Amino acid sequence: MRPHLSALTMAGLLEARPRVGYYYAGNTSNSLVAKTLRKVKVKDIKGLPGVVKESTSVYDAIVLLFLEDVGTLFVVEDGGYLVGIVSRKDFLKSCLGEADMQRIPIGVVMTRLPSIIFSEPEESVLDAARKIIEYQVDSLPVVRSEPKGRLKVIGRITKTNITKLVMELGG
Repeated sequence: MRPHLSALTMAGLLEARPRVGYYYAGNTSNSLVAKTLRKVKVKDIKGLPGVVKESTSVYDAIVLLFLEDVGTLFVVEDGGYLVGIVSRKDFLKSCLGEADMQRIPIGVVMTRLPSIIFSEPEESVLDAARKIIEYQVDSLPVVRSEPKGRLKVIGRITKTNITKLVMELGG
């Protein structure tokens, strides 16, 4: 019971006073954790992106997915500009049937812009988490807008990045 009370106190939902005990602090969604998640920017917790070229074979991309231990790869053109995204689900779909994975380019199975949800470096972690939940994805590419509407991939934000931050905030 005490660990639960401690967690609720750290989240700002309960207050604790000697000889009084625990009582409701009156805070709702504006808890300490929520406030912090609004203040922390995506650029502060982003990780390195796993990237491939559109011409990479599905087989080679699957190998990279396992070597990098990621669930999503970002497809980029020269200069690191985002053109697509491919996830474990896309790879599973591509493996159905008798297709030759070494001959099929990743461009055939990827999701292309503008159907990609992304995050920007100055966006709050809370907003990025909302996107991950709303669109039911494992990660988002972190991009910087460049001239001509191009998006340069500069990182990734994942459920794991966000969970680690919450754990750090919890002590």
